Amino acid sequence: MPIATPAQFNQMLSTAQGAAYAYPAINCTSIITLNAAMKGFAESKSDGIIQFSTGAGQFASGLANKDAAYGCIVLAEAAHRLAEQYDVFIALNTDHCQPEKAAGFLKPLIEETAKRRARGETNLFQNHMLDASILPLEDNITICDEYLRLCAENEIVLEVEAGVVGGEEDGAAGSEDTPEEELYTTPEDMLKVYEALHGIGPFTFAATFGNVHGHYKPGAVKLRPEILKQGQAAVIEKHGADAEMDLVFHGGSGSLLSEIRETLAYGVVKMNVDTDAQYAFTRPIADHIISNYDAVLKVDGEIGDKKLYDPRSYLKKAEDGMSARVRVACGDLLSEGRTLFGQI
Repeated sequence: MPIATPAQFNQMLSTAQGAAYAYPAINCTSIITLNAAMKGFAESKSDGIIQFSTGAGQFASGLANKDAAYGCIVLAEAAHRLAEQYDVFIALNTDHCQPEKAAGFLKPLIEETAKRRARGETNLFQNHMLDASILPLEDNITICDEYLRLCAENEIVLEVEAGVVGGEEDGAAGSEDTPEEELYTTPEDMLKVYEALHGIGPFTFAATFGNVHGHYKPGAVKLRPEILKQGQAAVIEKHGADAEMDLVFHGGSGSLLSEIRETLAYGVVKMNVDTDAQYAFTRPIADHIISNYDAVLKVDGEIGDKKLYDPRSYLKKAEDGMSARVRVACGDLLSEGRTLFGQI
C-alpha cells in the first residue's frame, strides 16, 4: 500500500536527510487536488507528502458542517484508497494547527489513528503539525511536549515550529507586518527545541529564516538559509552528528531555486508548496472560462455548451495544471526519480 507506514515514513525522512534532498508537501482540499498531487508524484517517480490544513478539513466536511477534524478524516481515508493506484510512497500530514485548536483537531485525528492501529491497520496520518510559534518559546515547547508524547504512542511524527513565518496561509500565525527579527529562528532557539524534545519521540522542526507564506515578488523577502546552517551547527557541536534535525521549509512558494537548493544542504527534508499549487490549479480554469465565455454562460438567452460548462471539462485541466507544478517541485527538491517504493 503506497500510503507509507510509520517505518516507511521514517525511512523516507532518513534517506532524504542522508542524500540532501527533500519532499514537496502539497496542500490538498478535495479529491481532485489529491489526484493532482499523486499524479505529479507518480510521474516524477518521487515519494511525497500530502497535507491538510484545518481550513481544508472544514471545506471537505461541507459548507453546512465545517468540521475540520471530520473533513481531514474524510480526505485521509480517500487518500489511502487513491494511493493504492500508484507506485510511489505518499505520507499524510496535517498543516498548521494553532494551540487553541489542537484539542479539537489534533486529538481526534490521533485518536482515529489509534483506533485503526487497534484493528491492525496502518496509521491514518504519519505526521501532524502543531504550530505553537505564536507562543513564547517555553510555552511553545511545553505544549509540543504534550502532543509529541501523544504522537509517539502511535508512531506519528510531530512537526513543530519556532519563530514566525510571515504572511498568512489558511489561518497560520504571522502577518505581513511581523517584525523582521521575529522571522529568524536563532541557533539558541534551535538548541533549546532539540534539548527539550529529543528522546520523547520523532519530530521535524520548522525553523524560520525569513520565509513568508503566500507569493511575493523577487526581492520582497529576505531569506537567510544560513540561519539553518548555524542552528544545525550549534546542535551538532554540543550533541554530535547524530543530532542533526530534520528541518521543514514553510512558505516555499515563490522562492528562488538557488535558495531552495541551499536549504537542502542544511537538513531540510520537506518543503511546503501551497500557494503555487493553488495558482497552478486555478489558472487553467480561468483560461477555460475566459476562452469559452459564451459556452459556459447562457449569454443573451442562448443555451451555452453543456460539454464546456460540465465541471469536469475545466477541472481536468486544473488537475493537469497542479500536477505539472508538483513535478516542478520534485525537480527543484531533487526528489525526482528517488522513490523508495519497492525498496523498503
